[in-house]
Amino acid sequence: MENTRVTYKIIIAGIGPGNPDYMVPLARKAIEGAKALVGGRRALAQYAAGGAAAGQHTMAVTRDIEAVMAFIHEEIREHDVVVMVSGDPGYYSLLDAVKREFPPEYLDVIPGISAMQLAFARLAIPWHDARLVSFHGRQPEREKILYQAGAIIGMLTDAKFTSRTIPPILMECGWSGEARLHICTRLSYDDENIVTIRLREAENYPEAKNGILIVEE
Repeated sequence: MENTRVTYKIIIAGIGPGNPDYMVPLARKAIEGAKALVGGRRALAQYAAGGAAAGQHTMAVTRDIEAVMAFIHEEIREHDVVVMVSGDPGYYSLLDAVKREFPPEYLDVIPGISAMQLAFARLAIPWHDARLVSFHGRQPEREKILYQAGAIIGMLTDAKFTSRTIPPILMECGWSGEARLHICTRLSYDDENIVTIRLREAENYPEAKNGILIVEE
């Protein structure tokens, strides 16, 4: 598509950590006016404007990314396509896949508030010097989580790498069992929960999955 004149855009809109109050107005405006809307099933249920009955075409994001890209290719011939992604598009989102499929001139990215950003805000911890890594579906390289004096690491977690399984990995990388571990789950929702324990206490503390962990001295 490199030689095609760009008539319509793919708008990658960050929808924040979950609660609609944390979505930036520009993203909300793009979603409300979308003729073609892509997103996770939960996001579509929350934000789609009545689907086909309202003249809006929708596509749920599943493991079949090829189908999602085919939908975007088809829809962009007629109008802009809005792609909703959780948190911020620049941080582990569908933006990677879209960039591999379409040249940059097709893309408009609207940033959002990530769960990682909200976790640091809740704890009033500046994050300009923090190392941010993902244990979501992967394990970071050892050097990225090695202990250093004064270090702070923010971590995405999943069902395998959790508040119980990650601490031993960190201690093997030089972190003291006395380091503080902030366990942040369901951020922005009514049942949001944030607790702070010592790293060594994690094995005896209720396991938290699919959240944010922050470790600091």
